Amino acid sequence: MTSSPHETRDDTPSAGRDAALGGAARAGGAPPEGRPAREAGDDSPEAVVTCTTEDAVAWLTLDRPHALNALTWDQRERLIGLLADASADDAVRAVVLTGRGRGFCAGADLRGGSGSNGSGSSGNDNSTGRTEPAAGQVARTVERGAQRLIAAVLDCEKPVIAAVNGTAAGIGAHLALACDLVLAAEEAAFVEVFVRRGLVPDGGGAYLLPRLVGPQRAKELMFFGDSLPAAEAARLGLVNRVLPAGELAGTARDWAHRLATGPTRALALTKRLVNASLDTDRSAAFAAEAWAQEINMTTRDAREGVASFAQRRSPVFEGR
Repeated sequence: MTSSPHETRDDTPSAGRDAALGGAARAGGAPPEGRPAREAGDDSPEAVVTCTTEDAVAWLTLDRPHALNALTWDQRERLIGLLADASADDAVRAVVLTGRGRGFCAGADLRGGSGSNGSGSSGNDNSTGRTEPAAGQVARTVERGAQRLIAAVLDCEKPVIAAVNGTAAGIGAHLALACDLVLAAEEAAFVEVFVRRGLVPDGGGAYLLPRLVGPQRAKELMFFGDSLPAAEAARLGLVNRVLPAGELAGTARDWAHRLATGPTRALALTKRLVNASLDTDRSAAFAAEAWAQEINMTTRDAREGVASFAQRRSPVFEGR
């Protein structure tokens, strides 16, 4: 398989490409000051997917602007690893995911990775000279690639904010929508591009979208693949806040700071409860809530919250 269902430069089709980009934020999202600019032409995973931690906030930045921050398989693996690290690191209490340039993430670009399908197999049929996937290969590629990426966001124990600076297309749109909170620049747009390639959405799209906007709206987005401007995405409930490009990073920093100074374990349990509630019945949801309270009451932050209320002072949470 030589290309992905959410290929890089094709994720925003040439027809209407300018409308989709809409002059998106040229500066893109901005992580903490002081990170050196990467060398031009360096598309290594470490250069393209950067991590900077400031005040207990991990800033994960996609820095491949010439490809609208499309991800090769090895860059995707680094992002998955960084999300797992942030989830397990007690020094990290919130995560911001953003991009540089005109795009947030234009999808997956397997052409820049090792192996044409992301699983180390070329899928080449030597008898015909054609490159075709073996039976089961496409499913394995999706499961091990796009779905693992989205699961890494959903399963991260720290709250994850998407600061969507520009176009989010294909798996890039799902990457943003899997985050707990979504901030978007006015120029940003979301594109369910799969149908334009004759393909089925992957990366959890058919799981995420109906839960966010209902089945009819989800089908409309996926059946037509039209570019959805940030303002309309906010109206549908896909985005928490739409901001001028120059205010995006600052607002993301403010929100992340509030989360990073909050009761970290309580937030993790709340995230798990909300995510699980969409897939369970009331009885199971109520039981999960009761046990989450049981677990949370063993934390320092819960004891601090109760004590501060009794003492009529502001709580000081430690994330423990």
